[in-house]
Amino acid sequence: MDLSFYKNKRVLVTGHTGFKGTWLCKMLVNAGVIVTGYSLEPPTDPNLFGICGLEKSMTSVIADIRDLEKLRSVFDEFQPEIVFHLAAQPIVRESYKDPRYTYETNVMGTVNLLECVRLTPCVKSVLNVTTDKVYKNNEWCWGYREDEPLDGFDPYSNSKSCSELVTHSYINSFFADGQTAVSTARAGNVIGGGDFASDRIIPDCVRAVSENKEIIVRNPYSTRPYQHVLEPLSAYLLIAQKQYENKKYSGFYNVGPDECDCVQTGQLVELFCKHWGENSSWKNVSEENAPHEANFLKLDCSKIKSILNWQPKWHIDECMKYTTRFYKVWLAGEDVSVEMDWEIKEFLEG
Repeated sequence: MDLSFYKNKRVLVTGHTGFKGTWLCKMLVNAGVIVTGYSLEPPTDPNLFGICGLEKSMTSVIADIRDLEKLRSVFDEFQPEIVFHLAAQPIVRESYKDPRYTYETNVMGTVNLLECVRLTPCVKSVLNVTTDKVYKNNEWCWGYREDEPLDGFDPYSNSKSCSELVTHSYINSFFADGQTAVSTARAGNVIGGGDFASDRIIPDCVRAVSENKEIIVRNPYSTRPYQHVLEPLSAYLLIAQKQYENKKYSGFYNVGPDECDCVQTGQLVELFCKHWGENSSWKNVSEENAPHEANFLKLDCSKIKSILNWQPKWHIDECMKYTTRFYKVWLAGEDVSVEMDWEIKEFLEG
């Protein structure tokens, strides 16, 4: 992955204060990109955006993706060439607690973003980041392909399915003239340093071990396509670049690990304990009346591999090695920005 293409380009990232958004902006800033972010305040305390000091190296606009007027003013002022849309309500359990907000953010937020793109001629490349959960899940043992039906079960997953459909409509209705290339990327579950969200397995692990407690695992038998956060980000950057250069590369892409790295949550926690050491351990605590979540989910990533020649780089054991390393750096009070730079360099050049 050569990021020299992006140097001095104007890139807008929505959701830049989130976990994936911060890592993406860090990669872009390191590559000499003129970056503007548009997002709510960081969603957790602590948060990666704050502890790595990224705000000093980019323009950070704190605002709601549901505010069309504010978003339009940012497009008008910044005049982006490339847009990455990551702003979302991303937690399944939160979507059960507040489905209306989830749909407003994930569906109308996408509408607002694409409206601004439609009215801003300088935008050449747009990537809407959704999720592997957009598919109608039949609990198959094989991976879902991009042409499978979209019908997420829970409000979060379904709102992301709707976001995909909104994007499809805008492509057909407004971007068929070739002026702007638009794609969506359906990524699997990501791990990596700096995620502090609730109801995510790695942050739960870190919180437990930092307090010398046993790790609680609600469903150790659910299979997910886990990957390090730098894996999908490299794919996002590649898609946006390729379609900027040639609109024929725009489309809908699954982004996930190789099949050997689709593991059960219990296996993932075992790997965490292995790399963390210090007598860390976990136990299975199944919840009664827990909200529905898929037990088995894989992606078929043949399309992005064959069309864009993208390949995942780190297997799951290596992903966990870098993940635990980051959190140990953070807990020791060391410079996480330096650690992020080192991990990005390792990923890009290794």
